[in-house]
Amino acid sequence: MLFSKFPLAGGTLANRIIMAPMTRSRTSQPGDVPNDLMATYYQQRATAGLIIAEGTPISAVARGYSLTPGIYSKAHIEGWKKTTEAVHQQGGKIFLQLWHVGRRSHTDIAGEQPVAPSAIKQPDQVYGPLAEGGFGMVETSIPRAMTTEDIQQTTADFVQAALNAIEAGFDGVELHGAHGYLLDQFMRSASNQRLDNYGGSQQNRLRFPLEVIKAVNDAIGADKVAIRLSPLVGEGFKETDSDIIELTELLLKQLAPMSLAYVHFSENIGEYTEATDSFRQKIRQIYPNPIMVAGKLTKQSAQTILDKGYADLVAFGTPYVSNPDLVRRFKHNIELTEFDADARLTLYGGDETGYTDYPAAN
Repeated sequence: MLFSKFPLAGGTLANRIIMAPMTRSRTSQPGDVPNDLMATYYQQRATAGLIIAEGTPISAVARGYSLTPGIYSKAHIEGWKKTTEAVHQQGGKIFLQLWHVGRRSHTDIAGEQPVAPSAIKQPDQVYGPLAEGGFGMVETSIPRAMTTEDIQQTTADFVQAALNAIEAGFDGVELHGAHGYLLDQFMRSASNQRLDNYGGSQQNRLRFPLEVIKAVNDAIGADKVAIRLSPLVGEGFKETDSDIIELTELLLKQLAPMSLAYVHFSENIGEYTEATDSFRQKIRQIYPNPIMVAGKLTKQSAQTILDKGYADLVAFGTPYVSNPDLVRRFKHNIELTEFDADARLTLYGGDETGYTDYPAAN
């Protein structure tokens, strides 16, 4: 099943092997504009059934990591066209992951005080400008609680970013609702202690994510919209919320009638709980539409998930860093180039080294 076709977003994926979104911080400055180097990187990996391009801030205040590409200016749109055209020339499909980091940011990155459901700082570090010059890991700033007007503006920012993505040539968008970023922050009681309609009960904590999903669906069509979730991973990769599984089930029940492109589960990262067969069976029972799973999968474990019917699509992150021809290597049982310590050092920032210089197998 790994190599079988799959219908998605009005088209057909050549296979079910997906390139997961990964921050690589290679934009052109000033303006964090997608460039030719990024287009080459994605084009090299276009044999994936679908590429999900890296998390892309929907506005300046949504930004939490330096050198990440935006999708909120004309320059961003024109820059991303280089990538979408390069991928489509190879017969590939590509979605853009729309990103708002919420409280996981720093004033020097966002250009203003970061925003969040509640004014609660999370001890964390993000990739930003250093006082002595250059870039490195900096401690997050204390966020301010979003007003109702902030929430409405952010929903509008998601919609405009989705429209911009379609203008840039993407086949669809994935909303980043995982890993302790803004949509996830609203869903979890540890980060959402609001007393209005956007906090408290499970349905209230789902209100903002659902408003965003519905608004983006209305703007570009639900078949071109997906969402990434991480209920088995701690918020910010730390301890999990006690009711996040139950809340996720409630969310999926409300998403099921919308016929989204897919729901993407990110697993096995940071502080995580192992996905059991009973968990996967329950999710599939609640949500009959396309499901994608990512998280340290191997060819064998991915095939098993597909065979059991727990997912329709399987995504790979770090294997795609060092194996641009991952599909061919899987198909012909060619040994993978290891993602090692040197590869990890070149994940963020820099030039083509550790980015576009990994060769395809002979």
